[in-house]
Amino acid sequence: MMSPGDHLHALWTGLGGDGAALAGIQLSGADPVLPSSFRVGMAAQLSIVAAATAARELGRRRLGIHQELSVDALAAAIECRSERLLRINGKQPSELWDAIAGIYPCRHGRHVRLHTNFAHHRAGIIRLLGCRDTKSAVAEALVDWEGEAFESAATAAGMVVSYVRTFEEWDRHPQRAAIAAQPLVHLTKIGEAPGPRSVSGERPIDDLRVLEMTRIIAAPVAGRVLAAHGADVLRVIAPELPTIEALDIDSGRGKRSAFLNIAQPADTTTFTTLLQKADIFLQSYRPGILERLGYGADHLASLRPGLIIARLSAYGRQGPWAGKRGFDSLVQAATGFNLAEANAAGEQAPRPLPMQILDHASGYLLAFGALMARLRQLDEGGTWQVDVSLARTGNWLRDLGQIDDGFAAPEPSDAVLATLCDQAPSGYGMLTFPRHAARLTHTPARWVRPSVPFGSNQPHWVSADETPDRARL
Repeated sequence: MMSPGDHLHALWTGLGGDGAALAGIQLSGADPVLPSSFRVGMAAQLSIVAAATAARELGRRRLGIHQELSVDALAAAIECRSERLLRINGKQPSELWDAIAGIYPCRHGRHVRLHTNFAHHRAGIIRLLGCRDTKSAVAEALVDWEGEAFESAATAAGMVVSYVRTFEEWDRHPQRAAIAAQPLVHLTKIGEAPGPRSVSGERPIDDLRVLEMTRIIAAPVAGRVLAAHGADVLRVIAPELPTIEALDIDSGRGKRSAFLNIAQPADTTTFTTLLQKADIFLQSYRPGILERLGYGADHLASLRPGLIIARLSAYGRQGPWAGKRGFDSLVQAATGFNLAEANAAGEQAPRPLPMQILDHASGYLLAFGALMARLRQLDEGGTWQVDVSLARTGNWLRDLGQIDDGFAAPEPSDAVLATLCDQAPSGYGMLTFPRHAARLTHTPARWVRPSVPFGSNQPHWVSADETPDRARL
């Protein structure tokens, strides 16, 4: 079996990195670090160290800083539970899951998973089932459905449902073949542009401006880790879009936040102005959505030659499910993980992985790809595009293999968690959260700006001589 170091070398050199840059990296700990038959600790550790290694290398090349880097597998896994471990003034935030969401039995002893955290998704499921809006009524209605047929009907209606498959069933699905043909992190040069100019600073990537249009977990995590290493991250969102506040608070560390709706003509000029001064455009819209709004990759490249366009999707950008809505829990179910985990645990009911690892690992891999694009720009200039999908990350996790004694790992105690968490003020109160697992000796990762409610800031970039704002503390 390949060691974590071997896997890191493959990730790094696969995107054009020089293997010599991996000196001075220590990867400690080993699975199982959480109760799971899958190497979730290794996936967390590798994705986090990949992003940190790219940030470290940018710091070395731009600032001449040489530093050691270490990532512990348990600390990485705990960071990938950040939304679950978030506390606001010592209290757990509101429930992340809607009352209707979850796994339900259907015909032939099979199961489906519903994601109803947004009100319009919940209402759509109730309409489709023609039942009362209660968990018991939904369960009663679903027992007469064949699982894959309900998944198809829900997808056609724009809802978010997964049929809980086995690995073997997923391997026969045409979307599996489509994503298997793509690299884990797809990095492509899509246009010519001059290389970036040298900018002074103190942190590895404090010369980068990141324009973020994301929601939920995966892509917001990418923005959060870029902010942790110094980037100026501006997250923009239309005020009418539904979100989940606890996730926004957790992923908002280090970012400024402004309202902007690019579907409204009044906001397009502001958006274009922001783009033309951005280094990275980070987005998690479903494939085709931005294209329909007039902001496909080719147009973005024409607006801002030298831009790095980093895109997150659920099932990739090719194949029959390219435009399908999806979240980590649904991708786990659809691609075989829940049944494989249950089988390893000797259980009948589908069993989720111990954290949203597809979300978190994909977020760190997206940041890794964006920073590797920046490194490539230093040598060859260009406009670059990065693509990562939850389902392709799932393939990678599966390829890391399963372990026989995974469920022997205990849940970390409160005492252990306390050693891995920090506190900081925010626009919501005092936050407790897992600290960043990547430990750099000279430029430790930190979030200078607090989490603030959406719309707390204006949609403009911070000038070079402006101190980080601490809005609404």
